[in-house]
Amino acid sequence: MGDMIITKNLSLKLAKHQILDNITFKVQRGEIFGMLGPSGAGKTTLIKILTGQMQQDSGYAELLGRDTKKLTALEHKQIGTMMESFGLYDRLSVYDNLCFYAEIYHVPRNSVDHILKRIHLYENRRTAVSKLSKGMKSRLSLARALMNHAKILFLDEPTSGLDPVTTREIHCILAEQREKGTTIFLTTHNMYEAEYLCDHVALLNKGSIVEYGVPMNICKKYDHLNKLRITLKNGEMTILENSAASALLVKEYLEENRIEAIHSTEPTLENVFIKLTGKELGGYE
Repeated sequence: MGDMIITKNLSLKLAKHQILDNITFKVQRGEIFGMLGPSGAGKTTLIKILTGQMQQDSGYAELLGRDTKKLTALEHKQIGTMMESFGLYDRLSVYDNLCFYAEIYHVPRNSVDHILKRIHLYENRRTAVSKLSKGMKSRLSLARALMNHAKILFLDEPTSGLDPVTTREIHCILAEQREKGTTIFLTTHNMYEAEYLCDHVALLNKGSIVEYGVPMNICKKYDHLNKLRITLKNGEMTILENSAASALLVKEYLEENRIEAIHSTEPTLENVFIKLTGKELGGYE
């Protein structure tokens, strides 16, 4: 399929703080790759290096077959980027914002109406960006990233803080882009989003990748985290190993008719991350 992104031992230190430490991974053409980690883990900095906005101290990064330190206008035209508060002009209307980028990317203006209808903003096309809700701004930012029919999209926390309906709409659009062969590099601290969307993920903590692979395979690798959660009729809850060792106690509870509910808690990316780092994915700095 071909590698769209390659990094080898990528490192960056700022003000004596190690932002990225020996980052190595590949992203293939047409896949959704998730960089999963909490706020402050180095995800946004990594995007800036991959898109040529910053340079690493050591190691190598390649995008579209070229060293990211030497990206040309041709490569930049094939990149779409969605970052928080990036590229929207508050005083312009929704329609005028996209028309502005249509001219930059030499995209026909008649494509603006099409994309506005796809992201459900056509009825708001005359509204100033300053009047939009956060969810609407996120959809407009995504539309801007899609304007030039990019070969690769960089999306930095695209659904952070959004309502479930808007999040679902964005997920559908990303799935459509993958079907078209677009490569998507997604950063998120939402483990459900990563498990649902991504072909491969890397778990990033304090600038280092602590696990990498197919989401389902990572979860299976840590199957020992699988537990039984038993709620008793007196309101007490107990967590047991999901193994033969717990069978006698479960049998005793059943014989005494003490069980209100019993659940198997299969490992998730969230569980794995907590196991590896001792920290939750919810944003911390």
